[in-house]
Amino acid sequence: MTTSDTNELPDLQQRMAALIGAGDVPTLEAVLEELHPSDIADVVESLSDELRLALVRALPADLASETLAEMEEGEARAELLTALAPAEGAELLHELQDDDAAELVGELAPEAQDRILAELPTDEAGDIRDLLQYDEDTAGRIMTTALVSVLGHVTAGEAIEAVRVKGREVEDFYTVFVVDEDTKLLGTVPLDDLILSGTEDRIGDLVQPTVASVFPDSDQEQVGHMISRYNLASIPVVSDDGVLLGRVTFDDVIDVIEAETTEDLLLFSGVSEAEELRGSSFEAVRARLPWLLLNTMTASLAACVVWLFRSEIAAATLLAVVMPVVAGLGGNAGQQALAVTVRRLATSAGPLEARGRVVGKEILVGLLNGGAIGVLVAAAAAMLALAMGADPRLGAVVLLAMWGNIAMAGFAGSFIPTFLDRMGQDPAVASTVFLTALTDLTGFLLLLGLATVIL
Repeated sequence: MTTSDTNELPDLQQRMAALIGAGDVPTLEAVLEELHPSDIADVVESLSDELRLALVRALPADLASETLAEMEEGEARAELLTALAPAEGAELLHELQDDDAAELVGELAPEAQDRILAELPTDEAGDIRDLLQYDEDTAGRIMTTALVSVLGHVTAGEAIEAVRVKGREVEDFYTVFVVDEDTKLLGTVPLDDLILSGTEDRIGDLVQPTVASVFPDSDQEQVGHMISRYNLASIPVVSDDGVLLGRVTFDDVIDVIEAETTEDLLLFSGVSEAEELRGSSFEAVRARLPWLLLNTMTASLAACVVWLFRSEIAAATLLAVVMPVVAGLGGNAGQQALAVTVRRLATSAGPLEARGRVVGKEILVGLLNGGAIGVLVAAAAAMLALAMGADPRLGAVVLLAMWGNIAMAGFAGSFIPTFLDRMGQDPAVASTVFLTALTDLTGFLLLLGLATVIL
């Protein structure tokens, strides 16, 4: 049974509320045992704060901890964890891997963090505090120190015995890391290769060079690219001198990719990344209003251009008809270049190869598309001008303006995100707010300026 069918959620929510209200814990546990923690998290998020807390308290500690870990990152689960007694919260954290526990604790206020960590054993609390020292959105913050490693000088038989012991404490591992006496990473041994090897084979003969590794301060998005690029189940995190610190697993990377994609989509659409998708209307207004105000100011620049050429527009009213066509097509062309470039940057595992060629390609595409579209729109404008007894040279004005604006749109749509990426900024902030303002401004300047000169 799952809650994948959204029609089941209201019924399940009502049933949970009734069982909690009746205090029927055995039936509640029996129902929830059929659900995956991710599905239980959906139910928990749909309940009121009071019922939410009661449901978590009614769950077995291992299931409750997994449910908390599966809930959407944000205020809801932080408030839920804070509402529990410190000892109750510590019991749930004890059931989680250190990276999941650190993610949960990191959402709490400093005072709440201290209270709940004080209830954990010293070594567990220390592991979590160590992970919290790394900046958010870095490999160190999402890595787990729970891994299976063996020394490079042991035999395969000795390594297998070590794996059996360490593997009982480690969640889902497919690769055995090989280290030296100083815990410096030497390479890896796939688990299947280790099991199929002879017991007297030396690990040093089986070890494979590390395909990829990251530093603890590496951006989490880069970690996702590396795992995707090399098809890894996990990637080692090492210090500057090569000491193995931990690993980032593919399941954490899936969450990272989802979060980064959501952030890029919001920024690309001119929405602050601070907006919670499930937040209130007030929170949405607070996140979006600044961008709309910025859009108002940028749009005013294009309006100023129109005002400067008001006499030319009054003398040739057909210009007012053509203006939105030139600006609109420039905006669409710019968004095409922007989307392709941002996507290319997002899927690149390292610095984008031949950045100049990317911009050059989009300029060439803009020139070709601008020429083709410009000829069509110019022919229509010239025929319309003749039909209305106006100057047919309007077609030439439209051709040049359309051509120039679409070429500029291709340049801007590729250069802005590439430049931001080179400066270490998120290229998605090159949103349509700025691009549309630029193409409107360029289109109006070209059209009205050329009309002043030619007509």
